[in-house]
Amino acid sequence: MASDVRAFICGCLGPDLSQDERDFMAATQPWGLILFRRNIVDPIQVARLTDSFRTAIGRSDAPVLVDQEGGRVQRLTTPHWPKYPAAAAFAQATSEPSAQAELAFLASRLMAHDLIKVGIDIDCMPVLDVPAPEGHGVIGDRAYGDEPRTVAALGLAAAQGLLAGGVLPVVKHIPGHGRATADSHLELPVVRAALKDLEDTDFAPFRDLNHLPIAMTAHVVYAAIDADQPGTLSKKVIQDIIRGYIGFDGLLMTDDLSMKALTGSFAARTQAAFAAGVDLALHCNGLIAEASEVAGASPILSGTSLERAQNALALRKSPSNAQNVAFDPVDAWARLQSGLEPAA
Repeated sequence: MASDVRAFICGCLGPDLSQDERDFMAATQPWGLILFRRNIVDPIQVARLTDSFRTAIGRSDAPVLVDQEGGRVQRLTTPHWPKYPAAAAFAQATSEPSAQAELAFLASRLMAHDLIKVGIDIDCMPVLDVPAPEGHGVIGDRAYGDEPRTVAALGLAAAQGLLAGGVLPVVKHIPGHGRATADSHLELPVVRAALKDLEDTDFAPFRDLNHLPIAMTAHVVYAAIDADQPGTLSKKVIQDIIRGYIGFDGLLMTDDLSMKALTGSFAARTQAAFAAGVDLALHCNGLIAEASEVAGASPILSGTSLERAQNALALRKSPSNAQNVAFDPVDAWARLQSGLEPAA
């Protein structure tokens, strides 16, 4: 990894990079690029876009990210890519834990097969949030279940499916978004649950999977920990809970800094996130004026953060499966669909 890589991830506005975007990326050297539906047309175009990003910054191994969960959150979709089931579908299809895990693995392995072919090598999933009855529907069926043990088991299977296909998983939204009563895309949620309740439920899947390489923070205030700052900007949440109680020592990225849960200038948001202890800042909407502020407030990736990034990227391997046999997507789709079909 080049020594001048800056600790932020940017977006772009459309399906092709403009000259201004190329110049911005070349000058600021973002660690990675994240894609959204506005950037997706067809497989040939996506492959061209990911290649042009890497060419612009002069790093052929620079990561490209996407949110490809299935269900409501799927950036690559029909007609060029299949629709994938939402995370909740696997536990709903069968009560057998091993069968649930196999379905979660197959779905994410198939997603990885799609992504790696067009140059995308990081998928922002699995969602490890445990939805609470009072929680906002923004999580809903994006969760693998409403019980921490199920969420952890199926989240692990999904992560393993991605890794088997050469794609890195990003667990989100650490330390938990399931109790949030508002959508953090639109406003700042405040969770008032006691710390013990958070530990027993919300934090549990993240603690179980604390060995996974990358995590994304939650723009949520946890009043029992820090009543003043959302998790993304809170040193107490990041140091005491994410790094401490949960024990996550991997690469920690923010959720999108342009979400309305956060206020203040983009430079101030970015500075606060790094002061709290994140490793990477994420800015998604592709507006260069905002992204320039984020880039200017993001440090060169170095020290422990650089080590974490290198350790994560070292897990990107050629797509394979446990038997070292070529992956058969047709067979995998048949098994996935069969497993999701209701019993006669």
